[in-house]
Amino acid sequence: MKMDPALREHLRSGEELGSRYRLVVPETALAGLAGQQLGRRAGSSVDFQDYREYQPGDDLRTIDWNVYARTDRLTVKLFREEVNPHLDLILDGSASMNLADSAKGQFALELAGILSTAAENARCTHAVWSAGEGFRRIENDNLRASAWDGIAFQSKRTLDESFAILPPRFRRSGIRVVLSDLFWMGNPQATIRRFAEGAAALFVVQVLGEADVTPPEHGNIHLVDSETGESLEMFIDAVVEKRYRDALRQHQESWHEACRKSGARFVTVVAERRGESLKLIEEIQLLMPA
Repeated sequence: MKMDPALREHLRSGEELGSRYRLVVPETALAGLAGQQLGRRAGSSVDFQDYREYQPGDDLRTIDWNVYARTDRLTVKLFREEVNPHLDLILDGSASMNLADSAKGQFALELAGILSTAAENARCTHAVWSAGEGFRRIENDNLRASAWDGIAFQSKRTLDESFAILPPRFRRSGIRVVLSDLFWMGNPQATIRRFAEGAAALFVVQVLGEADVTPPEHGNIHLVDSETGESLEMFIDAVVEKRYRDALRQHQESWHEACRKSGARFVTVVAERRGESLKLIEEIQLLMPA
């Protein structure tokens, strides 16, 4: 499926802006496949580190037979591991991310372009997942963001429902970043645990539009659910506005608490406030100037 050229422009813009940044790579992410950076745990490079006793399942080729001949104990050699850190980027593909009166879908794509380019600047590999009818890798996601294809904000599924249909296969010990408006009712702790399992670091970026954080002016409005098609006539006054703001704050706090319990970092950004949003993403130590 070819993506809307207008959406691709936001990937291209993010790619250009991302050249100014580098992904912050935690030490716990320096583990995995053979690559360009030295990790901190045992691996298969030629840099000898230490010995330890043999354990069932260890590669027999790592046994030091000279030590065995002297001590009658099976001992394996440990080496420092050469690794490439990895970024798994998760993009919420639901229709609520691309409403006509909101720039959040556009900004989510720009952020995806920024993060993938910043990952390359940090010598990280990356994969980009779209959540819809299950999780799927988007086309050409190992290339620069401007070459990606098949992204569309059309799904009626939540991230939880996508997990149930087809879960993603994230890289273990990688960095994971979720880009979503988080607008569904569910159990944030269960969702965060799924994303955090096996990750070196998890960042949850709630992408909202100005219309999400600023209720409409007082008066009659007609609301249509972008994913179910249900409509509602509503009168906005000071009481309704306060209830909305309180409900949004409580919703955000539930996600923030779920992230805190799992060691993940949470931030809310507003699409129409790009400069402020990028500064907030730097503050949670996800990006830094290149």
